[in-house]
Amino acid sequence: MRTMLLSAAILAGLAGQASATSGPGCLVVHNVARNDVLNMRARPTQQSRIVDALIPGRHGIIHLDRPCGPASKHWGSRWCKVSHYDGGRVTRGYVKARFVRDSDCP
Repeated sequence: MRTMLLSAAILAGLAGQASATSGPGCLVVHNVARNDVLNMRARPTQQSRIVDALIPGRHGIIHLDRPCGPASKHWGSRWCKVSHYDGGRVTRGYVKARFVRDSDCP
């Protein structure tokens, strides 16, 4: 019985992760030096608090939560609202569009 409950809990957790991150709509860090990080901010401003640091090539899953904006600004000046899935941890915030590029979610 205990094993069945544990298995059900694991499957429920995996199903929730898969629906949140599978298919198109993810990003990868781009235009950031290998020895640097991309700061994820609490709000879409450079002065906002840093909530996470995304390491190029080792950042887990970055899910694009909505289109980068505002659309009236040049692409490199836009902010993207994202969720960062890294192991069992999820962080939500904003990254500058010029430092990410599109990717399929695993």
